Amino acid sequence: MHIAALILSVLLAVAMLQSGVMKFVRPTWIREFAEAVHLTTPQLTALGSLQVAATVGLVWGIWFPPFAIAAAIGLMLYFGGAIIAHLRSGDRNMLGAMIFLALSIATSVVLVLDVRPA
Repeated sequence: MHIAALILSVLLAVAMLQSGVMKFVRPTWIREFAEAVHLTTPQLTALGSLQVAATVGLVWGIWFPPFAIAAAIGLMLYFGGAIIAHLRSGDRNMLGAMIFLALSIATSVVLVLDVRPA
């Protein structure tokens, strides 16, 4: 189970780092995506900061698992909120958020099962 936890944590960390950095760089497609759900530039920066912080927690969690668990659970809440924001704004382009939510859930479950005493 430890190998699965490590792979999922690293995979989720890389995805969050890429997504978070894109929120700072703000290419045109990110700005258009943000406008579809009515996000302002400061909100986009805050969301990117949360994703980068989750990356740090997931990586640090390789050596101290509670940090990875907290980061993965935080990402579950983040992407649950993202899906709600898409639904409320009428934007149906939420496949990315749904995939990241599923990955966050899977990572959380595997991390918790990995930490439990045998």
